[in-house]
Amino acid sequence: MPCRTRLRLPIRLPLRLFLVASLAAAAATVAHSAPDEGSVDERADLVLQLLQERGLLAPTMSTDTRVLARRVRDAASDLVVSAMSFLGVAYRRGGNSAEEGFDCSGFTRHIFELSVGLVLPRRADEQARLAGLSQVERDQLQPGDLVFFNTMRRAFSHVGIYVGGGKFIHSPRSGARVRVEDMGGAYWSRRYDGARRAALDRVGDPEGAYLKP
Repeated sequence: MPCRTRLRLPIRLPLRLFLVASLAAAAATVAHSAPDEGSVDERADLVLQLLQERGLLAPTMSTDTRVLARRVRDAASDLVVSAMSFLGVAYRRGGNSAEEGFDCSGFTRHIFELSVGLVLPRRADEQARLAGLSQVERDQLQPGDLVFFNTMRRAFSHVGIYVGGGKFIHSPRSGARVRVEDMGGAYWSRRYDGARRAALDRVGDPEGAYLKP
């Protein structure tokens, strides 16, 4: 579906600058690294630390809880790192790939399927209403959550992926490219429609009904 937005905004932030800004908002003293630096585990550790500092995970955890947290951490890290790798890909209405370009819901669908094997519906509004995704309050957003906006005078007409620090990544509109933007800006704040979260702890679970077989 078309995912046009009516506001022309500056070109995407440099990747290193974005990571510093997004994580600094939640943990100013965390050591930051760009997605192309360090191991996957080191990048995932930043996500876990972010969740702990926001009070979403206990500082000390049992072995079982730590295993579960690692699965969630790695899945969220994979989502964010994967999404960031498509920065600069052109918008295309109905697009589903980096080669042809993405529209907003084509982008989120591609990232979730590529990263964690979760097959989302094709339309943004269908993604918002997908059974198995839970609603998330704005002050409880975590990296990897889907964030929705009303940009075409109807609910859930645009979608992106929350990446931390009040920022999200998305494919905005015709003539633009995949980029990171601030949800706190006037345009996006007025149009915010809510967020949804996949049960990333069930990634790879054969009983996860909405996961790719």
